[in-house]
Amino acid sequence: MDLTSTRSKSDDFQPDRRDLMKGGLAAIGSVVAAFGGVLPTAAFAAATQAQFAVSGPFRRSTVAEIARKLAAQEFQAPDSSLPDVLQNLSYDQYRDIRFRREKSIWADQKLPFQLQLFHRGAYFKQPVEVALVNKGEATHLPYDPEMFSFGSLVPQPIPNEDIGFAGIRIHGPINTPDYYDEIAVFQGASYFRSLAKGQVYGISARGLALKTADPEGEEFPTFRAFWVERPSEAADSIVVSALLDSPSTTGAYRFTLRPGMPTLMDVEAQLFPRVDLQKVGLAPGTSMYFFSGNGPHDIDDFRPSVHDSDGLLMVTGRGERLWRPLANPKTLQISAFSDTAPRGFGLIQRNRNFDDYEDLEAAYQRRPSLWIEPVGDWGSGLVTLIEIPTDSEIHDNIVAYWNPHEPIPAGSEFSFAYRLAWGGDPEAALGSARVTSTRSGQVPNDRDSGMRLFVVDYSLAAGIDRGAIGQPKATVSSYKGSVKNVVLQNNDVTGGFRLSFQLDPGSEELIELRAELHFDNGEPAETWVYRWTA
Repeated sequence: MDLTSTRSKSDDFQPDRRDLMKGGLAAIGSVVAAFGGVLPTAAFAAATQAQFAVSGPFRRSTVAEIARKLAAQEFQAPDSSLPDVLQNLSYDQYRDIRFRREKSIWADQKLPFQLQLFHRGAYFKQPVEVALVNKGEATHLPYDPEMFSFGSLVPQPIPNEDIGFAGIRIHGPINTPDYYDEIAVFQGASYFRSLAKGQVYGISARGLALKTADPEGEEFPTFRAFWVERPSEAADSIVVSALLDSPSTTGAYRFTLRPGMPTLMDVEAQLFPRVDLQKVGLAPGTSMYFFSGNGPHDIDDFRPSVHDSDGLLMVTGRGERLWRPLANPKTLQISAFSDTAPRGFGLIQRNRNFDDYEDLEAAYQRRPSLWIEPVGDWGSGLVTLIEIPTDSEIHDNIVAYWNPHEPIPAGSEFSFAYRLAWGGDPEAALGSARVTSTRSGQVPNDRDSGMRLFVVDYSLAAGIDRGAIGQPKATVSSYKGSVKNVVLQNNDVTGGFRLSFQLDPGSEELIELRAELHFDNGEPAETWVYRWTA
């Protein structure tokens, strides 16, 4: 279960087990002003501890300049050692360390955002540097144990030296005007996540994916340092810059966060590869799909569905809308959708009713969708979907990203930009008819034949009358196997359409399926694509 989903306003943030799993994969006067007059005890050590997020002038190009110089050097992994008292914290001990809300950066300045920090320990041992930026000046933010409360489970004494942090989180009044809720978290390798008004955390994004599902092992770039710009009193956005580093590349990232419904995040990135980047994933999203009515499963659970996302949505450069239901396969599955200048893609949570999940704690119906909209022409490449078998909902087993056809050469400087929308279905991607559910099972009264029955439901966009657009025609095709008994009928319960057909897989182990609706007046409808595996 996602323990953060049941948090009340009086609770301090406590990372859940899925957070920990992700992390395991991965001038004094100015300081006084930044803390509202409170001088951290570690401030005097800051100048010697900071390597990247140091105090000094800060320009829009500063992080790129650091990344460019760092790429010209041989990669050196950061020193993740900790004082003995923190080196081997258990999960429960780490959860017993909480940031003090009253120590939030800008808490006494009546700004629209506040900044809080994560303590190092357990799975989050790698140090992360933080600097605050105001009027073109960066001020290193040193670690201070007074920022945190330490419960009875935490060993003592807590060190006073500047050991850095494990990550940052942004707070703001997204749900009510008088309370600063969490809006975004950056913690663990290059993972970060956000949510929209009224939602709880679910899907995560990453700065970069390298060698995902590669037999040689995946490489996890990390955000080594963050620069957080002080917002003005009237600001509706906050800017965070980040330095990315890994054996293969460095990178400079700039995030502009605008909370709401959806919450928007504009990302500007520059990569400085040390080696040729061939198995690279841009704008990766990472989610969890355990089970649903989409195909057979042997999971003994009282809930009808468990997932953070239920489908991959894609709008191609030609404007075709593709919907690919997700699966928890028996073996690793990699699907690739070739395209040029994609308009958008993302992992979407469409089932929004409590009845779809029946989970009072996890509230999967309130998990955000993540829509990626490229800025500019991303050229030719592949929207890649990776589905990893899992036997537990604590594991993120779904990854989707853009893989350029051309490698990014070593020594080059590669820039790209995109917008992330955390919320519901992206309005720009919706046509007149969209897929709302996919179900499959054995053909009734014919259980010995091996035939599979598929039922795909479509809903109509708001304002579209089913009678006015007429009855569409349906075509279903398969790569291998054979499709029979295709039936399209009105769904009078929902006001949409229901498509059903039977698949005879024969002896095949993997079959690609595709279904299209064609309206006489040319109304666009989502194309349903699906991978069936034995």
